[in-house]
Amino acid sequence: MNKNKLKIANRKFNSRLIVGTGKYKNMRECAKAVKLSGAEIVTVAVRRVNISNKKKPLLMDYIDPKKITYLPNTAGCFTSEEALRTLRLAREIGGWKLVKLEVLGDKKNLFPEMIETLKSTEVLTKEGFNVMVYCNDDPLMAKRLENAGASAIMPLAAPIGSGLGILNKVNIKIIRNQTNLPLIIDAGLGQASDATIAMELGCDGVLVNTAIAKAKKPFDMAIAFKNAVLAGRQSYLSGRIDKTLMGNPSSPTKGLI
Repeated sequence: MNKNKLKIANRKFNSRLIVGTGKYKNMRECAKAVKLSGAEIVTVAVRRVNISNKKKPLLMDYIDPKKITYLPNTAGCFTSEEALRTLRLAREIGGWKLVKLEVLGDKKNLFPEMIETLKSTEVLTKEGFNVMVYCNDDPLMAKRLENAGASAIMPLAAPIGSGLGILNKVNIKIIRNQTNLPLIIDAGLGQASDATIAMELGCDGVLVNTAIAKAKKPFDMAIAFKNAVLAGRQSYLSGRIDKTLMGNPSSPTKGLI
């Protein structure tokens, strides 16, 4: 059963699906989707989601932080300084040290700015944060993040919110083979089968927001992703057959009548 536990920074989770809390019609819809997904970690955009103003609806009123782990993130940050300030604020508000770092390079494509990301990772780890890092799918940069003390590597599958699915399976596989850190696909998934593919590549989990929140039936999609992650993980652990160029009959060829 331990093989089915997601381990991040000495913490264990039964679910390997992480769900975002943005883009839903309202917090009530978000809370129901999270529950149906079975996720035990939700990302919280500190700069966008209300977690401190008691005069407005609080996320905590809908998703209990005692039951679901909050993962503060730096969505909307474009410099190291912005990201550091945001996560330090999150620590002050809720004592959160397990965080997701996201430093974007431009407002159109929303690709990660890796120089700023690496710099931020180095600072945050020295300050005692457990940093799960959103990054591109470059194996060399992933190794640098690991060496900088990251707690998890989170390469994009495709641009944020694009729904394109995993565009570079080879690089994801290389990153998988070179790191002992948790590897979590983050950004760009569009449907449940994308999550299955990620898990079959050996990823330890997936993070999904738009694909669920903006689905025509978000509750059904939340359940679909839950099942897809389970199926992909089981498939990976089962050990797929080798690929061959020629056919291989499934029935015995000896003793034919």
